[in-house]
Amino acid sequence: MTNNKAVLEFVEQSRALCQPDNVVWITGDEALYQKLRDEACKTGEMIKLNEELLPNCYLHRSALNDVARVEGRTFICCTNKEDAGPINNWMAPSEAYQKIGEIFKGSMKGRTMYVIPYSMGAVGSEFSKIGIEITDSIYVVLSMNIMTRVGQKVLDSLGDSADFVRGLHSKAELDEEKRYIAHFPEDNTIWSVNSGYGGNVLLGKKCFALRIASYLGKNEGWMAEHMLILGVQNPKGEIKYIAAAFPSACGKTNLAMLIPPELYRKKGYKVWCVGDDIAWIRVGADGRLWAINPENGFFGVAPGTNMKSNPNALLSTRKNSIFTNVVHDLDTNTVWWEGMDTPAPQNAINWRGEKWDASKYNKADKSTYGAHPNSRFTAPTVNCPCLSDQFEAPNGVPLSAIVFGGRRAKTAPLVYQARDWNSGVFVGSIMASETTAAATGAVGVVRRDPMAMRPFVGYNMADYFAHWIEMGEKITNKPQIFNVNWFRTDDEGHFIWPGFGDNLRVLEWILDRCENKVDAKETPIGFVPNAQDINIEGLDITTDVVEELLTVDKETWKEEVNGIEEFYAQFGDRLPEELKVKLEELKQRLN
Repeated sequence: MTNNKAVLEFVEQSRALCQPDNVVWITGDEALYQKLRDEACKTGEMIKLNEELLPNCYLHRSALNDVARVEGRTFICCTNKEDAGPINNWMAPSEAYQKIGEIFKGSMKGRTMYVIPYSMGAVGSEFSKIGIEITDSIYVVLSMNIMTRVGQKVLDSLGDSADFVRGLHSKAELDEEKRYIAHFPEDNTIWSVNSGYGGNVLLGKKCFALRIASYLGKNEGWMAEHMLILGVQNPKGEIKYIAAAFPSACGKTNLAMLIPPELYRKKGYKVWCVGDDIAWIRVGADGRLWAINPENGFFGVAPGTNMKSNPNALLSTRKNSIFTNVVHDLDTNTVWWEGMDTPAPQNAINWRGEKWDASKYNKADKSTYGAHPNSRFTAPTVNCPCLSDQFEAPNGVPLSAIVFGGRRAKTAPLVYQARDWNSGVFVGSIMASETTAAATGAVGVVRRDPMAMRPFVGYNMADYFAHWIEMGEKITNKPQIFNVNWFRTDDEGHFIWPGFGDNLRVLEWILDRCENKVDAKETPIGFVPNAQDINIEGLDITTDVVEELLTVDKETWKEEVNGIEEFYAQFGDRLPEELKVKLEELKQRLN
């Protein structure tokens, strides 16, 4: 497949370490994939679903101890501990290579080693990067084929270059005490062992596309961000693009695949999805920021996805998809999960592989769930009904706005605009969500998740903030930066804003602000809309309610400042001076 010495050396070193019985190169050939699917079904690793209802779709179950990303077992392995920062787990590279190398030793005996050459981004694009993942899991091979561009064309594009990310994965014994997801940013290397769960083993996803790529971006002058990318098309046919970052459980995928309310659809508005999770962003020759989605598939949370909450996501899973840890409906040989539009199946197997009694389901007791709360679908992007025709554009799309968001009951207004780029970096750096009862049992605990990158920055987060500030100096034609909060509640704890498709009403104001078409009111935290400039036609709320959604309570924000200071304190002297200045300015305005 290749004469690239660096690739062949990496494969040989991995083979010598893991000692597989066979080595198979993934060429992108459909006949090979079909052979692997058949083999996985024979061993029980995968279950073939109803070909008529879900063509070429499969069910997969991960081990019971292996159902989510493991932040506690995820490490950044760089020479100096300070370079990993206070938020990441750190291990010295020499220690990690030795310790994890011992676990890899002989881990593939009796198994086949698969070599997956893959491209993050369209093959051959200047924005794209190449990786080689070596694995002993057919699930990984088939999922990487959905999530990335795989095969001979990638090796042809790489040529003789040694510039690729080296990823080694083995399920080993799925021992959670010996589970490690280790990133070596200085070596362009990722090692993952003793896991079979997608987020830990599809190494192109968070491991490469965010943790390693964020480090590459810092050194090469671009950005790898945990952001969706969408295009809003107005009735004139003009399309403006927005990148947006949200922590989990804040409606990121729903926004990426938003369906305009009927009122807007009739006028001719459309929303196009470029990506639902990751954006790689560079400064273009025109001085604007341009973004690509480096992925080729969706790795979405299944529970709660239905024809009401997110029809485009559900429709994306209808063919060529893999479902993990969901309910298997034996009568129809299809899948089900909590929050689906259809009644729970009466003859079913749950995510643990046990017979499931739907009548015992109790929302408050996770042990009664049929699908795991973090169960997933892996679906090709090309299936998405609202996929942008710019999805494969080699240079990406130009950004008019960057949006940050979180889940706050009272603090943040529905939307506000940052005063300038550095104020926008400040807004991103203080992003937070309050826990809901479902998450921890403790309600209203604030978790800071700057730029939604807390678990994904491959180096010191203070240096990451500094990189954002440096990027601002390079961008002559900057996008405007905003913060949104769909989750403001009334005194009874009910959400005030309708959310979902109606969030387009807020995006409309954001894009109008980017073009100076509407005014705004200055507040201590930034600019908020005049209530009459948010279109509420057809909604069951009044302008007074919108006014309430846009209020900025100074006392609440003074409390917020204490939380920000506490969060910033952990970064010590590395915190950029510019952010300290922005915090002081906020304090003065509040007083």
